[in-house]
Amino acid sequence: MKTAKIVGVLLAIYILVVVAFESLLGYNQPEFPGTLILTTTDEGGKAHDRVLSGLESDGQLYVAVNHWPRAWYHRALDNPNVQVTRDGNSMAYIAVLIADAEHDRVAGEHPTGIVFRILTGFPPRHFIRLDKA
Repeated sequence: MKTAKIVGVLLAIYILVVVAFESLLGYNQPEFPGTLILTTTDEGGKAHDRVLSGLESDGQLYVAVNHWPRAWYHRALDNPNVQVTRDGNSMAYIAVLIADAEHDRVAGEHPTGIVFRILTGFPPRHFIRLDKA
């Protein structure tokens, strides 16, 4: 019983760390070299901005879903007409969900480290290719 309590407390602490890390990232949306601002629209037409890392692979631009909060991802799938702002320049793109060999290639070229995976709670990782509209 004592071991179960210790495991339970450790699991609760881990969940709190993940929630805190994800919340801070979502709230602060830090921008670094290589980040972009993806503007998606919801079903009511309201625009939403999200700072993401732009990933280049085989001459294409991608963004990865690396976190549990992923409203932007669902909006991009529901309405693939998105806006990308990089270095102050905005362009229209079409968001395309990728799979299979293309997914494996991009994931292999842009791995996430184990510390990052631990801090984010091991969310499933998906990629969206951004094709110029």
